Amino acid sequence: MSRIFKETRISTYPNPDKEVATPATEPDFIKLQVAQKQCLAGGIYLFELRHPDGIELPAFTAGAHVTVEVPSGVRRNYSLCSNPADKNFYQIAVKRDAGGRGGSISMADDVHAGDLLAVSVPRNNFELHPRATHFLFVAGGIGITPMLSMMRHLKTQGNDNFKLIYCTRDAASTAFMDALSSPEFAPHVQLHHDNGDINQAFDFWPIFESPSNAHVYCCGPRSLMDAVADMSGHWSPSAIHFESFGVDASIYSANTAFTVQLHKSGEVIAVSAEQSILEALRASGHQVTSSCESGTCGSCRTGLLAGEVEHRDMVLGDHEKTSNIMLCVSRAKSPEPSAELVLDL
Repeated sequence: MSRIFKETRISTYPNPDKEVATPATEPDFIKLQVAQKQCLAGGIYLFELRHPDGIELPAFTAGAHVTVEVPSGVRRNYSLCSNPADKNFYQIAVKRDAGGRGGSISMADDVHAGDLLAVSVPRNNFELHPRATHFLFVAGGIGITPMLSMMRHLKTQGNDNFKLIYCTRDAASTAFMDALSSPEFAPHVQLHHDNGDINQAFDFWPIFESPSNAHVYCCGPRSLMDAVADMSGHWSPSAIHFESFGVDASIYSANTAFTVQLHKSGEVIAVSAEQSILEALRASGHQVTSSCESGTCGSCRTGLLAGEVEHRDMVLGDHEKTSNIMLCVSRAKSPEPSAELVLDL
């Protein structure tokens, strides 16, 4: 299964099976104003972002995401859900996750209409295949965001050859109900509520039993992506595409404080339980390349010279874990506050 994730998540065209490194550049940030904040469903908020001077925003393609510096100071990635044809604003939707790393809480609680936020130019690791003509979108929860942008783009292009399967807990937690039930999209949408019961989970086998010419795009919780990966194993890997919000932190040990030592300077930096190594380095004035900040792209890969690591990424192979670490998600394995990792920085 990990092979499928790697091939579909960071591949490029025209060779979908060839892994490529994410460009080692920091994105450019611009100040955008929150023109609108709207509650879409339980704990899910829509933010409309516009340039304070009313000028057009940098273009983006369906499936793209932006990085937002939230009021608490951390950076988080959010998929754009607006139509790429409209450059007057960006729209993102954020689910307040009380068990997350704090970024979504800061967005939901601290951001209000009229506020200015530092937002990166859009980047895309989840693009529609340029030669695909038929599409199957599978979304779970907040994973609907890039799918809605893709559907809006296809409609603008006059392409009606797509279907959306959207899995949520119940109607109250389903975002974008008005848009999805509109005459424009309703014929293409299949909603499924499991009511929190695993026995009521959507049965994907009838969908994937016989491979078709459709390209599949899946975004949502890890359990949903695992189900789609399992059911589509006999399809061509180049036709199955995943966008991940990162690893499931609940399967790892609770975060504890530790330190990292920068080998080249000898500097020791404390990493609190609430910080990632990446955030601690930035707070200390160090510029570190990153992109997804969720352990899925590989751009913050750094050499590891000493220390035991709890690897939480979806990129490194087992043979790479003794000498590499992803700074955005992985942590020291030892529960002791004095645990130290030595980085090749």
